[in-house]
Amino acid sequence: MGADLLKDKRVLIVDDEPDVLETLEALLPMCDVVKTANFGGAEKLLETQYFDIAILDIMGVSGYKLLEIANKKKVLAVMLTAHALSPEDTVKSFREGAASYIPKEKMREIVTYLNDILEAKERGKNSWWRWLDRFAAYYDKKFGPRWRKVDAEFWEKFGYWH
Repeated sequence: MGADLLKDKRVLIVDDEPDVLETLEALLPMCDVVKTANFGGAEKLLETQYFDIAILDIMGVSGYKLLEIANKKKVLAVMLTAHALSPEDTVKSFREGAASYIPKEKMREIVTYLNDILEAKERGKNSWWRWLDRFAAYYDKKFGPRWRKVDAEFWEKFGYWH
């Protein structure tokens, strides 16, 4: 499967860090990538152009406001963050309609995560269907093995949603 699902997809990348924009663009050569470093540019692009996927930083570009716009435009939005990385923001992203939530430390594997989302869409599954498989061990290491206790009810139900 690999990059085939991503072939020719139009992807908006929004991040205030130029190196993140450049890295993600380089990792997605099979896509038609559009980049912007601020909320205003991203808002205008989302309102006026078509995108299959938007990769949104949370801090620095008002990522949650952009998520709201992306959802209205039916664009699959992926939250990508370093500073807002927390179990709480993961849950918030899910509840607010993000297609996934990816730590910036893991962005080198973006093709895998975007393919998971597109495969889920093709199969009629929730876009988060492989999220725990991909990130549970990382979260255990980063936040300790009890990180799911913060919102235990949410995580207990999580498996039933996909």
